[in-house]
Formats: sequence, C-alpha cells, structure tokens
Amino acid sequence: MLRTQNLTVAIGGKIICRELSFSIRPGECWGVLGQNGVGKTTLLRTLAGLHQPQVGEVSCAGQPLQDYARRDLARRLGVLLQNEDGEFWGSVLDYVLLGRFPYRTALFGYSAQDEEIAQRALAQMELGELAQRPLNSLSGGECQRATIAQALAQQAQYYLLDEPLQHLDLRHQQQAMRLFMQQRKQGCGLLMVLHDTLWAQRCCDHVLLMFPDGTLQHGAARELLTRGNLEALYQCPLGETEVDGERCFIPGV
Repeated sequence: MLRTQNLTVAIGGKIICRELSFSIRPGECWGVLGQNGVGKTTLLRTLAGLHQPQVGEVSCAGQPLQDYARRDLARRLGVLLQNEDGEFWGSVLDYVLLGRFPYRTALFGYSAQDEEIAQRALAQMELGELAQRPLNSLSGGECQRATIAQALAQQAQYYLLDEPLQHLDLRHQQQAMRLFMQQRKQGCGLLMVLHDTLWAQRCCDHVLLMFPDGTLQHGAARELLTRGNLEALYQCPLGETEVDGERCFIPGV
C-alpha cells in the first residue's frame, strides 16, 4: 500500500497538514477536496516524493520513497500534475511515450511493445488521429487528454492525479473517470484532487477533506460527504437535492 505516517507538510512557512497518517490500498480510490490554496497540490507532490515533508514519511510497499531508485519508483507511482515545467516540442505520440520511459531498455528509442501501449492509451482518450500532431498545437482539453494517456501508458500501481478533469468537457470527463475506474478494478490505487463533489461521490470510496483552518478529515466518502461538512469545507451555503437516487450539492446564488 501507499502509506503516510505522522506526515507534517508545509509550504512557504504555512503548515498544510499535521501528523497525517492514512493508507491507500490496491483497488481504493481517494478524493482530495478543499478550497483553492489549502495545499492539495503540495500534499499530492509530497505523496509523490516531489516535496519534502517537515516530519514523517511516505512509503510504498513498505519502503520509504527516498529509498527507491527514480526509475523503480516510476513503475509504482504514476503522477499527473496540474502544470508541467517547460515546453514539449515533440508529437503527441512522443509525449505519451514518455510514460514508458521507466520500462525502456534500449539506449535509443522505444520497443514495439512500448509503441503499442502508447497507441492504445491514445485510442482510449480518442487521440489516435492526432498522434503525429505537435503537442503544442492541441487545445487545452486535448492536452489534458494526452497527459492522461501518458499516465495510462505508464501502467503504474498507484496513481496520484491533480485535477485530472481540468479543461475537459462533460463527455471527456466521463470518459476519463471510466478509464480511472477500470484501473481501480484492475487493482490500482488512486488518489485524485477534485472540485466536483458529484464525481467524488460517484467514484471515490474514501475522501480527504482539507479545511480552511488547516484541519483535515479522512475516511469513508459516504460518511464525510455531507452538506454540513461541504459547507464548512467551501465556506458557502449549499442546497441539497437528489437526482436518480444520488445526492447533489448545489451552491446558492
């Protein structure tokens, strides 16, 4: 499992969590919810080994992240970030093939199997016809789908996804979440930062709520995703209704 033990994380002198201990087991999906600026991205980067905690430890399969070689860790952890540093000047296929880098054995180029896996991931995100287009010629939504395809091509055991639905229209939000749930059924563990509480209710069995005062709650989604908790989380009044047996929380205007 992917586990935190007594994790205290800060950024810019601000503590975003104290003594956080929880575990993501194979086949579980965790949602992280909270207002802008509460530290959701920093927490995800800490879980990925990209940000150093003040106190505590993150481990995968019982081994601290810092003890892994980066290539070995990349076979276990797939990370989708909101923003990536720098520009990528290659094709869409070249970009998705980067997800196969932890498995590459040849000094130059990728194997036929790597190419097949990358092409399959592109097809899953309906980008097959754009494989040879320059990545920087795509729209924001198409780029996001390419990023998801790259993560799928990585074939990791755990996925840490920072706002994976940003820029996506409703059709492609549904498509992406279905693919993530397929990964879950195959035994992957997932943690995703979300802003839509309905997706969290539908797809996450556990949630981690990051409140504005710095407190956190984590546990079963059906117990924590209540009107009272969400109003405290987002500090705005919410209406509650039911559609086809599902609770929906709607901000007042």
